Amino acid sequence: MTDQELIKMAHGAARQAYAPYSEFHVGAALLGKSGKVFVGCNVENASYGLTICAERVAVGMAVACAERDFEAIAISVKGGGSPCGACRQVLSEFAPDLRVLMSDENGKLVREMSLGALLPENFGPKSF
Repeated sequence: MTDQELIKMAHGAARQAYAPYSEFHVGAALLGKSGKVFVGCNVENASYGLTICAERVAVGMAVACAERDFEAIAISVKGGGSPCGACRQVLSEFAPDLRVLMSDENGKLVREMSLGALLPENFGPKSF
């Protein structure tokens, strides 16, 4: 799986987002070490606190399919933004050194960083 293919999957997932309130569509494509890809999109709720991010939807899909080891995640969002703090924490539970590909709403790679750089000194399974 190439980075561009992963980004394309994230871009496609963003088009499926349920974002009637913010109109902020986010898609994620999470590459498991098995080679399988799990996609997610943000799902908003009228009770804003119940909204779930694309990255966490993708993690949930992967875990439900017994995948827990990840290599990379591509995110498609306007401007090529990074995962929110909650998503960083959830991702670090499984892959603290995950490659994070941040692409814009047109599918163009804006930047790549490790999750460790985005969430230094994470709290995770090794913290106990």
